[in-house]
This record gives sequence, structure tokens and C-alpha cells, in this order.
Amino acid sequence: MSAPPVPSERGYMKTGPTLRTLLAACALTACAQAQELSAAALATKAKVQNVPVIPWESVPNFLKMPPGLYLGEGIGIATNSKGHIFVYTRSQATRLFEFDKTGAFVREVGEGLYGFVFAHAVRVDSEDNIWAVDEGSNMVIKFNPAGRVVMTLGRRPEPVDSGAPPSPYTPTNPGKYVFDRPSDVGWDPAGNIFVADGYGNSRVVKYDKNGRFIAQVGTKGSGMGQLNLPHSLAVDGQGNVYVADRTNRRIQVFDNDLRFKTIYDNVGTPWELCISPGPHQYLYSSNTFPDNNDYTLATVTGEVYKMELDGTVIGKFGKAGKQLGEFSGLHEIDCRNPNELYTSEIQLWRAQKILLKPEAAK
Repeated sequence: MSAPPVPSERGYMKTGPTLRTLLAACALTACAQAQELSAAALATKAKVQNVPVIPWESVPNFLKMPPGLYLGEGIGIATNSKGHIFVYTRSQATRLFEFDKTGAFVREVGEGLYGFVFAHAVRVDSEDNIWAVDEGSNMVIKFNPAGRVVMTLGRRPEPVDSGAPPSPYTPTNPGKYVFDRPSDVGWDPAGNIFVADGYGNSRVVKYDKNGRFIAQVGTKGSGMGQLNLPHSLAVDGQGNVYVADRTNRRIQVFDNDLRFKTIYDNVGTPWELCISPGPHQYLYSSNTFPDNNDYTLATVTGEVYKMELDGTVIGKFGKAGKQLGEFSGLHEIDCRNPNELYTSEIQLWRAQKILLKPEAAK
């Protein structure tokens, strides 16, 4: 039998680490964590400086759910020409709700739909058709204004596919009509469809208004024209395509034929893009507070930037937080009215109506 441990001169057991050793280890750990935070903050913080703050407010208790029905994660939000609001949400099931312009509940669209697995974005086109982008089913689903499915792009994998695109398609050779966790959809004035085929294939695909393949751009990487998680896209009145190249922390701009034009890399990590209809169009880009709930980054992220289409930053609003007018995991913006925005958030399971007051900023 071994001898019992002997107390040290400071009263600690020599068989374990000394207090000095433990403190040194803690200091090293804290230093490493600080360095890690510094690197994360440096990567996330927007490069642009001295941006005017646009005064804003959030309308409290705007959306009114029926008794017993609740929003889950706020994933997608969009409005139609009547001012109705569509919220695409992840909860016990993926669901799409419609509210009128006062925030009163109207209906559920696509209840129990086969293509609803894991919501990612909802958009409404110029004819009030509703488009749902589902990351889980690998599908983009078009509803007419009455809520009837009239087109689908992509295909939900069968259980035998184990969630992967069918062979012989790979991330380096994706199929024309096979998506791998798509993230967004948009249209040019001619009605051509652009899909951000985000998490798996790292590309943008162009289809005509009937869903026929035209062109694609992007392979995974950080070079010019390459993409690393195209998380959102928006199309301007000239048909140019703006892509939130999220992991590369930049916005890439392509022409209507998906030829590279330019890069904006000064507004942090863009999760969501929205372009207002015009006649003067603005680009909104969210430097979203990440959905890992790490509030040590709250001082460097969470804001939304208002930009000219040439990349000039003209203002910002919002910050990371849990209160009204703050954002936590902002995932989609609707900017049909450039001073009346709607946002959806992941962490706080909510949507907000944001009123901008740019005249007050002047």
C-alpha cells in the first residue's frame, strides 16, 4: 500500500498540481480565449468606419398569433403588394404563416407540404407569387397568390438517398436541377429565376421564368467568382445579382449572365441582402450576430447597413441584443418599403417591423 500524500509547505497536496500551476494554466486558457475572441471579432467587425446611424424604432407586439399557435425560429420574412407579411418558421415542423398589414393572422400556406422540412427563406415576386426555399428538402417551391403550388425546383431526397444529391452529382459537378441545401431565390425584371444553392454546392443558378436551366456560377473557394456559402441574394432593376458570400465575408456582384463584376468586403459578414424596388434602389446588408449565441461578439456585430448599389455605405441601424430594435440571429429582411422593414430572427423566435427615419439623421 502506498504512503498517503504529504501536505506541501503551502498546505496543498504534492500529488496534484500546485496553485501556481493551476493559476498559470488558467491564465494561459484565458489568454487563448482572448486571442480567439480577438480573431473572431476582427473577422466579423465591419471595415467601414464612421457610418452615420439611421434613427429607427421597432413596432411592439406587431404580429398577432392565434391562441395556441407560436412562431419558432424566425427564418424567412417577406411582404406582398397588399402589405401582407409571410413568415417562414422552424418549429416542431416547418410552417409558413400569412398576416395582414396590421399584423393579424390570416392563414397558413402549404400546411403539411412534402417540401417543407427545414425552412431557409421566403420571397414574394412582382406578381405576388410566394416562393419558399427549403434547405432540408433541397427544394424551391412557388405558390400562386391563392397558396396553390404551381412550380417546384429541386427534389427532396428519398430516405434511401441518405440526404445526399443522387449520383453522379457532386459539389464539383452539381446537377442543373439538383440542389444541396439551397438558401435563397430572386428574379430579374424579365422573370428569370436565380437560386443561391448555398451550403453544399456554393453556386448561383439562373433559370428562365419556366424553370429551364440557363447558367450557373461558383465553385467553393475564396477567389474572384468563387463562393463559400452564398447565404442570400438580391437582384436589382438592371438584372445584376448581389450575393452574400457569407463565409468569405463579402458581397459579390454578377451581371445578368452571372459574369463577375465586383466585390464589396467592408460591411462585415453578410447573412442577408435585400434590394428595395425603387425608383431609387437601396441595398441592405446584415452583419448578423451569429446564431451560436456568443454574446462576447455583441459589440462588433448585429447591425444592418444601408448602401447604394455601387457599394457606398450611407447609414446603419441596429445592434446585437434581445430588446426591440436589436437583433439576434437576423436571418431575412424585407425592404419593399425602404423605410419600413421587416426582419426575422433565429435566437429570439420573432419577427420585427422596423421603421427607419433617415430624415431625422440629416
